[in-house]
Amino acid sequence: MEIPTALWSFALVVGLLTLTPGLDSALILRTAALGQRARAWGVVTGIQTGTMIWGTLSSLGISALLTASQLAYEALRWAGVAYLLWMGVQMLRSAGGPDTLQEDGDLGTGGFLAGWRRGTLTNLLNPKVGVFYVAVLPQFIPAGVPHLPMGVALTSIHVVEGLLWSGVLIAFARALRTWLRSPSARRLLDRVTGTVILAFGARLAVTD
Repeated sequence: MEIPTALWSFALVVGLLTLTPGLDSALILRTAALGQRARAWGVVTGIQTGTMIWGTLSSLGISALLTASQLAYEALRWAGVAYLLWMGVQMLRSAGGPDTLQEDGDLGTGGFLAGWRRGTLTNLLNPKVGVFYVAVLPQFIPAGVPHLPMGVALTSIHVVEGLLWSGVLIAFARALRTWLRSPSARRLLDRVTGTVILAFGARLAVTD
């Protein structure tokens, strides 16, 4: 496989992955819909930071430990389960409170940095992202090409596509801000997002 072919092929694969609705999309939409644009971009940047870390570790061969060591995978998996369940419960508690105009949980008044922390943790505590890069990334590195620079280049494509799609999600969510000014709408948003996050946590807990 030639380098240009590898780049375009990988762009197609991760492009389809990026467009698939999931946990990242739910977090970005909720944060942006609450009118917190800086924090929403913090979440986006954190998610892409995690993606770049996974891609770099995979290029170095380090993340292969997840597939080689059951203990390493299980430790990361259960840390991710605990974090997702905690975050989902925090959102549901916020939805049940008397005033949902305040943000939930530990990141209450934070801006970009708080969003970045949440996005990074959500991505890095998902072992499936690491396993995806272990399984897929090496297939797109042509023979004879240094793994690290090529792996980082491929991961950068994923990051750019993620940023572009996140921009679309944020613009869409901001269009709903007028409706979301009502406390009842915000409670509904928190209930839906919290339930989605709990479902992802439960799915991660029962998945081999």
